[in-house]
Amino acid sequence: MAPNVIAPDVRATRPLGRDGYHDAERATAIVTQVRIYTINRGMLDSWISLFNEKIVPTSAQYGVKVIGAWANRPQNEFIWVRTFDSDDTLKTYESSPERAQYTGQTGSHIAKIEVRTVEDGLKS
Repeated sequence: MAPNVIAPDVRATRPLGRDGYHDAERATAIVTQVRIYTINRGMLDSWISLFNEKIVPTSAQYGVKVIGAWANRPQNEFIWVRTFDSDDTLKTYESSPERAQYTGQTGSHIAKIEVRTVEDGLKS
């Protein structure tokens, strides 16, 4: 039997990019957004229903996955995190006929939107 051979980590021989990733990792990196919505007063509960019934399943159908969502009731805020593979994936979802059916409903709930694209802070 051949002895077990452990291949060297090829990444260790190449320098990291400015963003802390190797080229191959960057090519497969998932985009993560933290989204903070200020919801119009008195509409948070209906927003949560709309979000769960429309946005979560429709976006998942197009490869945009909601990985967490929280309500900050004292501030009328809804904070959520979503991931997707590329800008093209996001554009496909954003231009989908399914999303177009509920955009009028979602817009009336939202007073302000803040979006932050973030990277993984837990490096192994």
